[in-house]
Amino acid sequence: KKYWGYNEFRPLQEEIISNILQDRDTLALLPTGGGKSICYQIPALARDGFCHVISPLVSLMQDQVRRLKSLDIQAEYIHAGMHYNDVQRTLQNMLHGPIKLLYVSPERLQTELFNEYLPEFDLNLIAVDEAHCISQWGHDFRPDYLKIAELRKVFPEVPVLALSASATKEVQEDIAIQLQLRQAAVYKASLERP
Repeated sequence: KKYWGYNEFRPLQEEIISNILQDRDTLALLPTGGGKSICYQIPALARDGFCHVISPLVSLMQDQVRRLKSLDIQAEYIHAGMHYNDVQRTLQNMLHGPIKLLYVSPERLQTELFNEYLPEFDLNLIAVDEAHCISQWGHDFRPDYLKIAELRKVFPEVPVLALSASATKEVQEDIAIQLQLRQAAVYKASLERP
């Protein structure tokens, strides 16, 4: 209500958020425009630390960060086209600033600079947007997504939320394997939008 002005959640949002706040891995299949981002933004705000969002689309990251800042929520992004100094400044801000969400393209996870800062992060959630991109069976397979599971080694206790608007049963199973999800709860909304 405070940030988004809504009086109630859309279908499945509350259940997904509750599951995350119990430190459980979650796979959420919600239609485009079905309110996926609130499912990680609210847990990010509800806890100490910040949410690390992995997103493949630079324009989407920029839109999200712009929107969050307009709501007075501190957020930043890092993508492959940024200058080294800007990336370094953002990473330093993550260690010392009041930032609640950091959006990163999967390619950035491999960089030496990013991995230098990573162990110092105070993560409260790892959110993987467009999670079908991790699956060899998905229509948008991106090899860099396969490296996301490395985060689990650094942050074994941090819950993971995988989000997708489209994933067959085969892709869902592959997402769970590739992200090393632990007994993940699966929430699937109808992809029919009224």
